[in-house]
Amino acid sequence: MRDTDILADTALRQQLEAAGFARLDGPRLFGQLAIAADHWAALVRSWNDLGPDLYMADGGRYRRRRHATFAYDQGRFTRKPHQPHFQSRDYNPLNGDVQRWFDPVEQATIDNGAMRSIFAFCARSFPLAGPQHVEMHQFRIEASLAEAGRPTPEGMHRDGVDWVFVMLVDRRNVGEGVTRIGSPDGTPLGEFTLAQAGDAVLIDDHRILHGVTEIHGVDPAQPAWRDALVLTFVAEG
Repeated sequence: MRDTDILADTALRQQLEAAGFARLDGPRLFGQLAIAADHWAALVRSWNDLGPDLYMADGGRYRRRRHATFAYDQGRFTRKPHQPHFQSRDYNPLNGDVQRWFDPVEQATIDNGAMRSIFAFCARSFPLAGPQHVEMHQFRIEASLAEAGRPTPEGMHRDGVDWVFVMLVDRRNVGEGVTRIGSPDGTPLGEFTLAQAGDAVLIDDHRILHGVTEIHGVDPAQPAWRDALVLTFVAEG
């Protein structure tokens, strides 16, 4: 690893420790990870093949996703057998207390060089202590004339884990989708928009609430979507 990358990682960890969250812009992240253009293009294309989320208690059909789980230990990610995603209603009052089965992430997506670089980046950026349970989510939020897209229909929330990584993969024909950050008592701590590919935020889930505002099509007659990658980490045991 280059000295400049070590300094960047150190600064990121310090920001995460001080504020409970840390932001990175896409060009900085791509430069630091040296992601090959063809690997990134293939990763982006994988978002075009996500199945519908059929568990939306609000009746919405604006979300598509795939899901995978991993065991992480000492720098190694090992894929687990496919399993449901589960959150308590304490963290997700809309869709919690339900075992939600989503289509599995394609193995080619996991093996993609860009994805492997992102895994490694998260492993060294979060202060992980011991073995971890890791979940990977591919989200596409769609907006149409009939329905706005809601990236976080549960509102400002915690995920019920230790650490969260959110990265924008793509946005098309979308002018909103503002990320809001707050303290556990609801005090606003800031807002920003993940606007270009690779823009990301790292979150201490114990200290920070997060949410994203609705999206609408800039041109309502054309397809509109927001693609995001979410990785969560929670200590095993």
